[in-house]
Amino acid sequence: TRFRQHEGTRGVMAGGGATVRFAERAGWGNAMRWLLTGDEFDAVEARRIGFVQEITAPGQDIIRATEIAQTIAAQAPLATVAMRDNARKAQHEGLPAAIAEIRPRQREIMATEDAQEGLRSFTERRPGDFKGR
Repeated sequence: TRFRQHEGTRGVMAGGGATVRFAERAGWGNAMRWLLTGDEFDAVEARRIGFVQEITAPGQDIIRATEIAQTIAAQAPLATVAMRDNARKAQHEGLPAAIAEIRPRQREIMATEDAQEGLRSFTERRPGDFKGR
């Protein structure tokens, strides 16, 4: 797989938010390196700068993505959604807003049947059987 932001080589500005998202995800230096040169980069570089989490062998991408999705689906759904939402809040509303939400959400999650099941399954050394309650 190859990646490239070649707008500068064509005399136009990158659109669709690439300038913002590239710097946010890969850091200023990496963003400037790739946005301003228009050079192509490979999957190894994409992983190094945080664009991709894993590199798979050709044809294994859907298989690996399905494995990851199944692992996520086996987690406690209320806690999983709360963690995802808190990370999104940090991205969209800033770190202080996300931090302020952590304790109240933890209290809500700890009052669920899933949290109790999680603690039981931990002490019993078995996978949790979560219901989303």
